[in-house]
Formats: sequence, C-alpha cells, structure tokens
Amino acid sequence: MTREQAKREILTRSREYFKPDGMKKGYVCPICGSGSGPKGTGITTKDGEHFTCWAGCFSNADLFQIIGQERGLQNFPDQLKAAADFFRIDLEGADAKPQKAHAPAERKPTKPAPEPETDFTEFYKRAAADIEKTSYHRGITLDTLRRFNIGFVEAWKHPKAPGAAPTSPRLIIPTGRSSYLARDTREPERIPERERAYQKSKVGAVHLFNAAALHDPGTKWPVFITEGELDALSIMDAAPGAAAVALGSTSNTRKLLDLLREKPPLYPLILCLDNDEAGQKATAELRKELGRLSIPFTVANIYGDEKDANAALMKDRDALTYAAIMALEEARRAGEEAAEAERAELRKEAVVYSLQGFLDEISRSRNAAAIPTGFPSIDKILDGGLFAGLYVLGAISSLGKTTFALQIADQIAASGRDVLIFSLEMARSELIAKSISRLTLERTLAAGGNTRNAKTTRGILTGTRYAAYSNEERQTIQDAITAYSEYAGNIFITEGLGNVTVDTIREKVQRHITITGRAPVVLIDYLQIIATPDTRLTDKQATDKNVLELKRMSRDFCLPVIGISSFNRQSYTDPVNMAAFKESGAIEYSSDVLIGLQYDGMDYQDGEAETARNKRIRELMRAAADKGAKGQAQQIQVKILKNRNGAKGDALLDFYPMFNLFADPEGSR
Repeated sequence: MTREQAKREILTRSREYFKPDGMKKGYVCPICGSGSGPKGTGITTKDGEHFTCWAGCFSNADLFQIIGQERGLQNFPDQLKAAADFFRIDLEGADAKPQKAHAPAERKPTKPAPEPETDFTEFYKRAAADIEKTSYHRGITLDTLRRFNIGFVEAWKHPKAPGAAPTSPRLIIPTGRSSYLARDTREPERIPERERAYQKSKVGAVHLFNAAALHDPGTKWPVFITEGELDALSIMDAAPGAAAVALGSTSNTRKLLDLLREKPPLYPLILCLDNDEAGQKATAELRKELGRLSIPFTVANIYGDEKDANAALMKDRDALTYAAIMALEEARRAGEEAAEAERAELRKEAVVYSLQGFLDEISRSRNAAAIPTGFPSIDKILDGGLFAGLYVLGAISSLGKTTFALQIADQIAASGRDVLIFSLEMARSELIAKSISRLTLERTLAAGGNTRNAKTTRGILTGTRYAAYSNEERQTIQDAITAYSEYAGNIFITEGLGNVTVDTIREKVQRHITITGRAPVVLIDYLQIIATPDTRLTDKQATDKNVLELKRMSRDFCLPVIGISSFNRQSYTDPVNMAAFKESGAIEYSSDVLIGLQYDGMDYQDGEAETARNKRIRELMRAAADKGAKGQAQQIQVKILKNRNGAKGDALLDFYPMFNLFADPEGSR
C-alpha cells in the first residue's frame, strides 16, 4: 500500500483506535484515560477524522497527531508507521511522498506543543503514607505495597479533569516519576454508572510497571511479564524474590519490545498475560518478536482457571506460589540451556578450539599447490599462482582486462582445472571466438609462420569471410579450434543479462562441486553489473554487498574467485591505483589480491611538470592505439597493488589487442 493510500485508510478507520466510553457517547482518551460523560470529559469527533479531548489533552487533532503525543513521536513518518502497525497495514512498498507540485498543500490542524512532565514524587509519598486507610489491598501484603510505594487517596480526581468533576477513592500505583495508575477502590456496584468507564485511570505518559527489573543486576531470576500492575504485584507477593513487569495494557506490547530492542534484558522472560482473547493475542505477538530478537523466554499459565494473577492470589495464594516457583524453575533451566548454547557458539570462535583445524589446514595445504596463471612473471610475484581468495582485476576501458582474465582462465583450464565463467556482458560465442583468435596468433608465432594467418574475433565469428580465406588461413583456424577443444571441457560459461546475482553464482558453484567433486576457479566479468535483488540499494551499496558475498564464497568453498572491475573515469590518465576501482570501497578492503593493468610508462616521473606529463601520456596512449590497430604488441604493465598474504610487484606483458593475446616477453620484471 502506498503512503497516501495508507494515510487515507488510517484516517478513515480512526475511530477503531479508541475504546468507547461506558455511555457509548464518545471515546476514552488514550493520554489521560478519561471518557466522555455528562460533564463533557473524554474525546469526541464530528467527522471521524479529527478528535477533541475535553480534558484538554488535544483539540481538533487527527489520529497521527494523537499517536505522536501519546507515544512521544515528533515527526510524521514515525507517527504513520506507528498507526500502520496498529492497523496491520504494510508500508514495505510505500512510495515516496508526492511532490508538492502535483497536489495542493494539505491543511493540517495545529499540533499542540507537548506538555512538560509533572513530577509526582511528593504526591506518591503522601499517598503511600495513607495506604492503611484502605482495605482495598486485593490480597497483597502491606510489605509488598510499601516496597513499590503503592498509596491511597480518599478523594481523587484526574489532574486534568474540570473543577466540578466528582472525586473517588483511589489506589495509586506509580509507573514512573511522572505517571501512575489510579484504581477505584469502591465495589463495582457502588460506582455510579457514568463513572464506571474511569475505574482505571492513567495519568501521564504510559510507562511499564517495574521495568527496571529487566536490567537490574539484583533481580537474578527470570522476570514475569503480566498485563496488569496488580498482577505483577500479586506474583511478587506470592513468590518472594521473584520479579514481575506489567504492561498496563495489551496495547503496550510494542513499548516493551522497543525497550528490549534498545537494551536486551539480563534475564529470561516468562510471559503470563491474562487468560482471555486479548491476552492470548498479545502473547502470540510477544512470542514472535522475542524470537526475532533472540531473547530467551517461556510461556506459563500460573493462574489456572482464573483470569489473571490477582484473581488467582485472591482464590488460592499457595497454589499461585507453587505455580510461580515451577514457572521460575522451568524458565531458569531454559535460560541456562540457551546460555550454554551461546557459550558453545562462542567456544567455536576461540583460537584454542580452532588450533587443531589450523594445523590440519596447513597439512592439507602441502598438497594444495598454487594454481599457475600461465604467466611465469606474474606467478613469481604471486608465490606460484592463485590460491583460495578474492582476486580483483581492473583497468581502463579497452585495455584488455576481459581478454587478460579469459587467457588466464584458458591457461588454467589447459592445466586440467575446471573454470566457471560468469559473463555478464559478452555472449558465450564472443568469448569462444576471442580464445580461438588468441590461439591462431599463438600457434602462428610459435611455428614462425606468417602472422597474416592469425584472425581477429570478428574474423572468427563472421562466416562470410571464410570463403576468402586461403587454405593456410583455414588450417590455422582449424588447428586453433582443435587446440581449444582439448581443454574446453574444463570451461563452463554462464551468460547473464541483468539476472545473475551473487546467489546465482554461489548456487552454480555449489552445484558444480556437488556433481564433479572438484572446486573450480571462478571468473566474473564484471563486478559492477552483478544483479542485486534489493533495488533500493545504490550502485555503490550493491557492489559493496556483492563483493563481500564473493569474498565469503571464496572462503566457504576454498577456491579462487577472479572479479573484473571497471575504473572510474577520473583515473583514466592517472597511474593505476587502488582508489581507481569503481563504485566500491569493499573492493579495496575485501579483496585478497588487487591487480591493475596500465600502459607501460603511465607512472609519474620525478620532476615532471603536469603539462609535460599530460602531453607525454597523450602521445603514449596514441602510440599504443596505433600499434594495436596494426596488429603489433603494446607494452602492458601488470601491477599487484595489494597482496594480503604475499608480496606486491609488477610485470610487463606484450599485448596484441587485435588478436586477444598477452605474452610474457623475455626480460620481463
């Protein structure tokens, strides 16, 4: 549902958020707890979308403003999300706010400024001193009532109620320095009908009762979660040493969850909400969310057939005591089991427990030689070739990074190793043609033949040209195809068209290992166009995520992964460096080996002025392009910019761009 659709849906259903008052004339205020009545208290609405609390909490406010005031949410997106959560409206696919140019500005009611909190500390002290003036203790001992500063006021009325509002005797249960519950102590039948809607009135912002127990080092035992404040007091009274926290209402489950997200509890929780439909619904929500937060908990019915803990205490204190102790013991065992599982997971990360695995890995590595790239000068720098890890190869456009990586893949395949190529830009036929083109020049040079017999990629792919080829040219192509076929069985190519994700790559690698029993070398061309399933990510975020997953794959399957990367345009005339790799800081930090290609001579020279350098680089690149166009070799510098477990260095290769060949010349560094 879009943002605007959700907003309209919520405003239309606003009445459902409020509880009707006992007289069915208005609604109970979620902030001050009053309901409408003959004296004009409570909240009313004329249009179903704007509400006024006649006790003074708000005037002509919509539901978003009321929720904001009730929950302390200052901005509209937070208010909208809170309302959507209440009505179970999915905002996952909500669109952005519409531009003002497309719709007239909406006139919103004036939002009242939040009122400063009132400190009721002195009020609590006076009320607590009078606790013995009432016999309304609901089976809870005076020691427990005094421990939690429970008090009594003989003639109480809501601080925001009109001066003429009636008073009533109330049990005062503090839920915070600036909030409390005032519970009418009269027998229900003695309460006038018009006042029955206010038997339980909350003053101040809604707080959880005894929430400090969740993080108090002195608690030591699992913590009961109840619905009502008297229920929490009843459990702690029946089972001395136990701790209990009360929601105050099932509508406050989110407040508990928000608190636990911010700071997980020190102890397992025991869910003991009321034995009614609302309690069961809230318990289900808590079970689901606590599971997501990985917070240990159990669910216990310690009330028997009674509705709540206080009713159970009033009926049979001993039975409640026994049930609470059993629930505590069960939760304690469950908490210990969860803690032991966490300790076991932690032990797996301790070095002493992985030391033998480390030694075994070294022993296995004696037989796991490096995989040569086929370029001796490069293998010398890389301690023999490729090892398990993430290799990233970068260069400016048209300098031959795909050709270079493909030649390495062919040379590895020719040695008998499997290679999986994920080509996200070029077709399978182009890659095959590039390999055959390279082999035509390789074989011609090796035999000392005429290089005119070597063919370009286009010369291989265009069938109409074959009629004009000489027998010697056709034979050169056929010999190259035969040579390619000898190791083509070790090359596996997956074409992509915006649909290959890192998950696709991982699944294909896993499947290959499962079927063949052999870990392949993986080549990806190229990193920046791997698809991402999350379209909300920026290009940089997507590349970062993909690079990290490829690094994880190389580690999990113990194999080399070669990823080709583009360069940012600012680096086209600069010496190759780590900052040139496009779109991602993860490439620089997560790769095990970072390789850059550049024309020989691109490095800075001592004392060279910028103008002179720019002129030299232009001439160098022009000369390289001329050589390439004539089928001659360009001199390419291969720089190992980063080698996590080895040395850095550089090597020179001859590159024949027309025929897709890199060659290791004599005397290369």
